[in-house]
Amino acid sequence: MKAIDIINIMNRWAPLYLIDSWDSTGFQIGDPNKDIKKILVSLDLDREVFEKAKKENIDMIITHHPLLFKPMAKITKEDYKGRLVYDLIKEDIVVYNAHSNLDLAIGGINDTLASLLNLRDIEVLEKVYEEKLYKIVVFVPRTHVEEVRNALGEAKAGWIGNYSHCTYNIDGIGTFMPREGTNPFIGSLNKLEKVEETRIETIIEKRNLNRVLNEMIKAHPYEEVAYDIYPLENTGVQYGYGRVGNIEEIPLNRFLDKIKEELRLDKLRVYGDIDRKIKRVALCGGSGSDFIKSAYYKGADLYLTGDIKYHDGQLAKELGLLLVDGNHFDTEKIILPVIKEKLLQNIEEDIDIILYEKSTAPFVIY
Repeated sequence: MKAIDIINIMNRWAPLYLIDSWDSTGFQIGDPNKDIKKILVSLDLDREVFEKAKKENIDMIITHHPLLFKPMAKITKEDYKGRLVYDLIKEDIVVYNAHSNLDLAIGGINDTLASLLNLRDIEVLEKVYEEKLYKIVVFVPRTHVEEVRNALGEAKAGWIGNYSHCTYNIDGIGTFMPREGTNPFIGSLNKLEKVEETRIETIIEKRNLNRVLNEMIKAHPYEEVAYDIYPLENTGVQYGYGRVGNIEEIPLNRFLDKIKEELRLDKLRVYGDIDRKIKRVALCGGSGSDFIKSAYYKGADLYLTGDIKYHDGQLAKELGLLLVDGNHFDTEKIILPVIKEKLLQNIEEDIDIILYEKSTAPFVIY
């Protein structure tokens, strides 16, 4: 399997259009046509990860955090990152990462964390992007209704939640008169024709609009296809940082035990009044201190994230919000087995996928 095929699997899950403006992520090093037999999945890429990849004869490294986050003025062996990039290229190892797009993606880091903690009625904590929706209406002769309807569905029209191929159909009579220079599928020149047709209506996300139109026109028998496109005010799929949801009300200490169990942690840092019960939880894997107020406005009793600073704790206290620091690495490492499973579900060839689950910024608590 080629590297580009692996990259396309990841990009379909964590689309490039979800990459935030401050971020630099994606396919960063290597040959897109390299044959891939072994993949190493890690949160970061440092010298230790590289040495592991070299020892295991890895062809491709997939990470969450980008190796090339800031522009490099030069690639030489004079500094740490330069040596690392130099050696990755020398060993012909492909490097790909999914960063902010994997934070936002459906089934990405934050959905995984919310699932582990059994959150219900889940919402996005801080919205970044919302799909624009359109309705398309096309008129099809009865003989080709199934063909056109199926082409629409296969091109991702009519996908609503977990339902696909959703359409509404009305039968009627279409009229037209072929003129000079036409080559009509039905009818004769300069003669008014009446044809039994079906009006098919369906909904489309903006990113799929052009593909849907192309596939619809290819499946349609008419020389000139009659269709309408309407912009909708309906709320499309929302993407954003963090999640917020509900749980059965329990004492804080029991919920903290749940967090430690799922994240495989011995200790947590907790800011706020610990003598209380919890029923609404906000979370953001990685570094989410920017969304403390969002958690408060969403009605959360507790907010779990990483990289909490002293003044973040003060703000949470002022808001009456419990703040839990599960640290950056441990609130994101949960995505590594999910990446492996996602790839295995979409790869038909025999490819070995190894997880590197050590923190590249380790610390100990005495």
